[in-house]
Amino acid sequence: MSKCECCGNTYDKAFEIHIGGTKHTFDSFQCAIQVLAPRCVHCKVPIIGQGMEARGQYFCGAHCARSAGITDVTDRASDTGEARP
Repeated sequence: MSKCECCGNTYDKAFEIHIGGTKHTFDSFQCAIQVLAPRCVHCKVPIIGQGMEARGQYFCGAHCARSAGITDVTDRASDTGEARP
């Protein structure tokens, strides 16, 4: 049984994540996200999806990047009005 480094729970199904030369032990993905996910520089939300990087900083989306003064980002490409099958 291993102990989760986030919540301290001892669990027989805990798992390890090896990243950047370090080993982390968690009992759930929720705890792993809490500890390892990068945070949006603007709103501090954990980025668990695509997110975006600009000027060496991580953002959850274009809105937060624009709020931080980065104007050349968008959340989606222009819509041409046609859907491909």
